[in-house]
Amino acid sequence: MQTAVKMGHNVTGAQMSPKDSEAQLKATREVPPDVPGGPEKLALVRTREAAKADSIGSVPVPGSAKGMLKTAVNKLVGVSPEVLIDKLGERLAFERGGVRLYDALLAKAKAIDTLDKAMLQTLQHFRQEEAEHLGLVTAAMEKLGADPTAMTPCADVAGCINMGVMETIADPRTSLAQCLNALLTAELSDNAGWELLIDLANASGQGDIADSFGKALQQEQVHMQTVKEWLSQEVLGQV
Repeated sequence: MQTAVKMGHNVTGAQMSPKDSEAQLKATREVPPDVPGGPEKLALVRTREAAKADSIGSVPVPGSAKGMLKTAVNKLVGVSPEVLIDKLGERLAFERGGVRLYDALLAKAKAIDTLDKAMLQTLQHFRQEEAEHLGLVTAAMEKLGADPTAMTPCADVAGCINMGVMETIADPRTSLAQCLNALLTAELSDNAGWELLIDLANASGQGDIADSFGKALQQEQVHMQTVKEWLSQEVLGQV
């Protein structure tokens, strides 16, 4: 695999063929679109569809009597447990995706002969911590009487967000720097997600759950900073 950016036969830019580019611009002025409308109509359609669309799923009703009781009690004291459960489901989906991201990056990293062995070991360590976070969130959901196997709305969205990062890392053509750039995107989001989840748990009267997430946030901060430093070293090392 390529580990550095190189000059090549890239002919995608307009500067490569100024005459053809001018002809293309001329055609856009002379030949109107087959379908009437423009950006304004597209925005109008998006607004109309958003106004009538259903939500992305729902938070399931607890499957156990114990879970139902906890939910009923929280409702009586003015707390909406479904908000916390939804965000716990999101974190669960994101951490599950995080394990897979590190698995994919580890597989690619092993193909780089010049890669530092310490980096491989650190990647494996981070992957293990992501798996531990998965268990931590699962335990928190079970404590609330929620089903950690259910796909909550925010979990569904998190899965969609992770898809682009996974596709980038899993693509055999992407370099180490490009993969680290994608991973940093995930780690930045992951850190913000943990911070919000801790605040939400405290606001929901679940201080013990919030406290249990403190170590996970600290570990994620290390992940983010380390990946950021790796990316910087990899890019600057090519200059």
